[in-house]
Amino acid sequence: MTAMLDPDQLRTFVAIAETGSFTRAAEVVHKTQSAVSMQMKRLEERVGRPVFVRDGRASRLTEDGERLLDFARRIVKLNMEAVLSFADAALSGRVCLGVPDDYADRYLPDIMARFSHTHPSVELTVLCEPTSELVQHIAAGSIDLAIITATEITARNAHVIRRERLLWVSSARHSVHLETPVPLALGRTTCQWREIAVSRLAGAGRSHRILYTSPNSGAVAAAVLAGLAVSVFPESALRPGMRVLGSGDGYPPLPPCDIGLLRNRHEPSLLADALAQHIVQGLDNLTESEAAQ
Repeated sequence: MTAMLDPDQLRTFVAIAETGSFTRAAEVVHKTQSAVSMQMKRLEERVGRPVFVRDGRASRLTEDGERLLDFARRIVKLNMEAVLSFADAALSGRVCLGVPDDYADRYLPDIMARFSHTHPSVELTVLCEPTSELVQHIAAGSIDLAIITATEITARNAHVIRRERLLWVSSARHSVHLETPVPLALGRTTCQWREIAVSRLAGAGRSHRILYTSPNSGAVAAAVLAGLAVSVFPESALRPGMRVLGSGDGYPPLPPCDIGLLRNRHEPSLLADALAQHIVQGLDNLTESEAAQ
């Protein structure tokens, strides 16, 4: 009879693959490094192939390990969903979610309503801060989950669950987008969208100036709607009164905006898993598009 794969070993395997280190994975799964090494030895014995190779101090997946990773993630996820389906009624406590205010207005009401309905005994705390600060909170272990703008840097440990168009916007009632130089309302200097907007305008040879800077999307939107500046917004954050600008208006195309879910690997919990499941179900538009291909 073929030996069954151990979900606990697979969870550890996924943690190593995501952190790139047996030592960091041990912290994530709350085991000693020797216990993690023993689990991986037994896993390799079960599949009959090596799944890791040493690359300096880091651990890299073999080709067989890459193949196993997809199965492992699905098995771990399904196992957790099964546990949650029987534990929902008993879950109580507190879970903290971080989200940039760009996404808060659009996505939080539905997520909070559905989560509160299925987990009425759980206290949900929401922290609205820019992606760069939410990444730091996750690293420090001060929040459980974060919905972030996923870039090459922030997406390393994030699960990308949504892709949207990033759009140039101005006021539908004003012609500020015709001004030279173009007045811009953008986030702080650490904002990825600010960097993209400035870079694309410079590449198109269009002069511009930063007129308003704020980490708050509401303040940026106010400047746009007042006809004072042009900005960039993800499609889900568009507001009534905004006009989308395109190449016909002299504005170069922008790359898509990836939205990811970042998790606190230091303190995993059933509450965080339950909230993550609601977030993925509410925001995911990649699985459907991939399945349609």
